[in-house]
Amino acid sequence: MSRLATALRGAAERVDAATPQHRDRAVDALRALAVLGVVLGHWLVTALVADGRTLHTASPLQHMPWLAPVSWTFQTLAVFFLVGGHVATRGYASARALGVPYRRWLRDRLARLFTPVAAVLTLWTAVTAVLLLSGAEYATVRTLAKLALSPLWFLLVFAALTAATPLVARLHPLWPLAVVLHVDLLRFGLGAPDSLGLLNLAAGWLVPYTLGAAWTRGQLEHRRSGWILLLSGTAATAALVAWAGYPASMVGVPGAGVSNLDPPTLAAVTFGLAQCGLALLLRERLREAMRGPVAWAAVALVNLSAMTLFLWHQTALMATTATALTAGRLPGLHTVPDGPGWVAARLVWLPVFLLALAVCVGAFRSWERGGGGRRHGRSRVVRAHRPASKGARHV
Repeated sequence: MSRLATALRGAAERVDAATPQHRDRAVDALRALAVLGVVLGHWLVTALVADGRTLHTASPLQHMPWLAPVSWTFQTLAVFFLVGGHVATRGYASARALGVPYRRWLRDRLARLFTPVAAVLTLWTAVTAVLLLSGAEYATVRTLAKLALSPLWFLLVFAALTAATPLVARLHPLWPLAVVLHVDLLRFGLGAPDSLGLLNLAAGWLVPYTLGAAWTRGQLEHRRSGWILLLSGTAATAALVAWAGYPASMVGVPGAGVSNLDPPTLAAVTFGLAQCGLALLLRERLREAMRGPVAWAAVALVNLSAMTLFLWHQTALMATTATALTAGRLPGLHTVPDGPGWVAARLVWLPVFLLALAVCVGAFRSWERGGGGRRHGRSRVVRAHRPASKGARHV
C-alpha cells in the first residue's frame, strides 16, 4: 500500500472513530446520495449551447426522449425532503425536550441553510455586473444567472417546511397528496390557471417531508411500509405517464408544454413516493455499508460540504463551459445535445466539472462552517455528544 493510500486510510479511520456510535449513518448516506444525484443529474441534462456570442440552455431530453430514465435515476429531491423531514422532526423534538425555544432552534437551522447563500449571491452579483458592463449579450447573462441561482428555489421551499415542522410533524402524507391531486385535476382537467400549480410547490414536497416525520415517529420501520410506497408509487407513476399524459421525464425539459418539476405534478409526487420507499428499504444495507471506515468517511465528507456542493455545482459547470469556449465549440460542452455522440462527450467532461467543483468547495466551504471562514467547533457529522442530545444535533 502506498504512503498516500495509508494516509487516506488513517484519516478515514479517525473520522470513523470520532463518529458517535448511536448515529444513524444510513440517514447521512441517503442525504449524500440525494445531493450527488442532483449534481450529476444537472450535469448530464443541462447543456449550454454556443450560438455566436450567445449561450442558451438546452437538454438532451429534448432531442433524445429515450433518455428519460436518466431523470428517474438522478432526480432525487424527494429523498432529500424525506431525510430533511426526519432530521428536522427529530431535532425539534429533542430541542423541546432540552428546553430550547422554537425561535432559537429555527434560527440555527435556517442559518445553516442560508449562510452559504451569501457567497453565491455576492459572487454572481459581481459576475452579472461585469458581464453586462463588458457588453455581453443580455440573453447570455440571463441564462447564466438563472442557472447559477436556480438551486435557491429549493432552499426557500425547504426553509418554509422547516419553519412549519411543529405544525406538520404529525400531518398524514395523504393530505398534501390530496392537495396535489386536486390541483392537477383543476389545472389539466378543468383548465384552471397554471398559477394554481404554485400550491404544489409546498404540497408536493410536503409529502416526502411528512413521510420523514412519520419515520421519526417509528411508523415506517417495517419493511412492508417501504414495499407499499415503492410498489404503489411505481404503479401510480406508470399509469399517469402511460394513460394520463404526464411527461416521462421527471425533470424539466426546455420547450415542453408541461414540466413534472416546475411545479411538482402528481406524477412527480408519486414517483417521489416510490423513491422514498426504495430509500427506506435500503436503510439496513446502507448501515452495513457505512461500517466501513472508507465508505463512511466519503459520506461524511459529502455531508460536511452538502450545501456547498448543491449551491456551486452549476457554477462549476458554467465556469468550465466559459473557460473552454476559448478553444472553440467543443462537443459535449458547447454543441447541441442531439445524439449519442454528445452523451459520450459529456461523460468525458464530468471529471472536469468535478475538478471545478472541488475548487469551488475549497474556496467557499468555510461559509458552510459558519460564514466567512469562522469555525464553530467540530464537524456536525463526527461531533461526539451525549445520546440525550443526539436528536438536536443530528443534522
